[in-house]
Amino acid sequence: MAGEVTLTATPNKASFPVTSTPQLAYVLIEVKPTSAVQDVRMPLNFGFVLDHSGSMRGEKIEQLREAVKLAIDQMADEDLVSVVVFNESADLIAPSTPAADRHTLRRKIDRIRAGGGTTMSRGMREGVHQIGQGASGDRMNRMLLLTDGQTFGDERDCVRLAEDAQADDITINALGLGDDWNEDLLDNIAAAGGGESDFVDAPDKIVPLFGQTVQRTQSLVVHNAELILRLVSGVAPRQVWQVTPPISNLGYRPLSERDVQVSLGEIEAGDGKSILVELMVPPRQAGRYRIAQAEVSYAVPAQGVVEAKERSDVLISFTHDPEEAKQYNARIMNVAERVTAFKLQTRALEEAKTGNVAGATQKLRAAATRLLELGEQELAAAALEEAGNLEEQGAMTPAGTKKLRYETRKLTQKLVG
Repeated sequence: MAGEVTLTATPNKASFPVTSTPQLAYVLIEVKPTSAVQDVRMPLNFGFVLDHSGSMRGEKIEQLREAVKLAIDQMADEDLVSVVVFNESADLIAPSTPAADRHTLRRKIDRIRAGGGTTMSRGMREGVHQIGQGASGDRMNRMLLLTDGQTFGDERDCVRLAEDAQADDITINALGLGDDWNEDLLDNIAAAGGGESDFVDAPDKIVPLFGQTVQRTQSLVVHNAELILRLVSGVAPRQVWQVTPPISNLGYRPLSERDVQVSLGEIEAGDGKSILVELMVPPRQAGRYRIAQAEVSYAVPAQGVVEAKERSDVLISFTHDPEEAKQYNARIMNVAERVTAFKLQTRALEEAKTGNVAGATQKLRAAATRLLELGEQELAAAALEEAGNLEEQGAMTPAGTKKLRYETRKLTQKLVG
């Protein structure tokens, strides 16, 4: 049936001024599951792959045990769950087991202790194997990977394992705990595994974050979503940004001179997924025009829906009235400002990594100014502090780098929905 999702495309301005030069337009494209699929749920096939090296001793390992048990309590009886821990080797705590056997699972999890070094690929390999035991097209096949340290000498193996997992329809979400872990590696694992990466700055945040991860996985109702934007002659795409869930540069694939395609993947019930597209629009005479058509194709496997489609036109007006042309959609411009702040700190981190201290410092201060204007005082303070660290010591701190890298990805979450 049709109507499992709604698709809206809203420009940042209803009316643009008549000019002789091209103009930049922002278009917010929102894809949201409707009430027809809000309660649809696919069974989970969920694997935990957890660092239990010596650095996890104390509160970290205690919170980790509680987090896994709480996450399992949130699962349905028919869900499958496996638990693998790793240090310099991998240990299978619980093979793929129905979540209904909670008593046995909790007892095994309570036995997890910290000790040893860190070789992440061994844990990932066993985790992928266990998830593969129950993998099927009618389950959500997921790995939740957590580490608090550096893995040595097997980084390429970790990324290859993530690629292989994604090829087998297993998605990997990667979490880093504390400051001493490789954010580039975890980002690469998540990207290769089709999932997301995030950081946990304190042990007491492990429990809620594990619970949220399970809940989000349960709420994924739309699958294999693809967005095609068909542009009229003269309209050119610049950048395509996912703005919820976390901000990321999606890029796009040109299908033809005027068609671009973006993979949206899976979409949660509730707020759905939102995309901000930057378009250069050529001059027009006064009047109302269609500058593009957005089309989303998708599947809802739990309801047997495949290759369904929704379309929405992108319409803007051109006017000679300067007052009319000054009117902006405040919500969309706020989203665009937050994406700009994210871009600034991303470039700052890239330049800091290459040793361009002056360029990184300048961009961090510019990002701090924008963050202050957006009311993000804590992140602004972190950006200024790291700018100072660069000037005084020539390097940013691991904690500050991770905070800026991951928290700015979440700047738009409260605005779209």
